Amino acid sequence: MKLLTPDPGLLLWTLLAFLIVFFILKKYAWPAIIKGLKEREEGIANAIASAEKIKVEMAQLKNENEALLQQAREERAVMIKDAKEASDKMLSTAKEKAKAEYDRIVADAQQAIQQQKNAALTDVKNQVGALVIEVSEKILKRELSNKTEQEKYIKGLAEVIKLN
Repeated sequence: MKLLTPDPGLLLWTLLAFLIVFFILKKYAWPAIIKGLKEREEGIANAIASAEKIKVEMAQLKNENEALLQQAREERAVMIKDAKEASDKMLSTAKEKAKAEYDRIVADAQQAIQQQKNAALTDVKNQVGALVIEVSEKILKRELSNKTEQEKYIKGLAEVIKLN
């Protein structure tokens, strides 16, 4: 039971050693420990603030990136629209040129056809005129023997002339 009831001298020396160690620690160790804890606390607070700042900056950069992407999409859409308009314009210009060339070719062909038609009509008229002259010569050369036959022939010519 001696362990449960220590000597008063031992208690005194233990208490004295404890107090000496306590005052030495209080004077030299505690300020250093508290200073270290405060520095650590400030470092953690600075790290948290820095992390928050970086988080805000990252959000801002993300928003800027999204804005740039949107702007790039809009520019791409404008470029595609311009390219489509240019191709449509080139296509319509090509169609207009082709139509103009087609119209010119058709007009030239119609003019050639008209010229050939006129030439054919002139040729037919010349041939008809030649045939009329030839027939007239044959008729005038023919001798009509009697007067009744002449009158009949003149009446027939008069009726043909009236019909034309």
